[in-house]
Amino acid sequence: MSIKVQDRQKNIRSSNNIYRNYIKRILDIMLSLIAIIFLSPVVVIIVILVRIRLGTPVIFKQKRPGLNGKIFTLYKFRTMTDERDENGDFLPDSIRLTKFCRMLRSTSLDELPELFNILKGDMSIIGPRPLLAEYLPLYNDFEKHRHDVRPGLSGWAQVNGRNTISWEDKFNLDIEYVNNITFLFDLKIICITIKKVFVKEGVNSASSVTMEKFMGNKGGGL
Repeated sequence: MSIKVQDRQKNIRSSNNIYRNYIKRILDIMLSLIAIIFLSPVVVIIVILVRIRLGTPVIFKQKRPGLNGKIFTLYKFRTMTDERDENGDFLPDSIRLTKFCRMLRSTSLDELPELFNILKGDMSIIGPRPLLAEYLPLYNDFEKHRHDVRPGLSGWAQVNGRNTISWEDKFNLDIEYVNNITFLFDLKIICITIKKVFVKEGVNSASSVTMEKFMGNKGGGL
């Protein structure tokens, strides 16, 4: 390999590191703030509709692991009813997820409150989706690397199947993103995300209205 090629590759890696460590966060702040302002009428309408159709609370809050596994509070619009059986237990998700709730999920409108998570620094516009905190002890050494970056509103796994792909594929895509963060890669994911939202692809898994629980894969790398 020539010295010129080596120097070019070194410069590319340096530029990518600058984007990953500094510019990406600046863009997150700018874009999330613009989106919050621009989409505020939509947010107000959804708040009213959720309050009327599902009651309170309007915002669903849940603890999720973020950068380096640090726990933060994730904000989403509520998308399930409180319907219970005679024993007081919640009815199955398929029953509690009404037509209105499915619409919120299929259009990703339920994710809009996460813009405030991005503004706060809990999340990024693009990154691995924040999963349940209960999964943390189940990750193997390979899977843990998904927490080397901030979780995202959308991500590489999201635009390649979302809830319809296996956990193995999901983690492989997450780590592929973590290892190859660039501005152009993020821009590509944003463009695909916009397309996916309009065609409503990959919202549900093949056998469930939500993604099946992760049961762990402690055997090593994928």
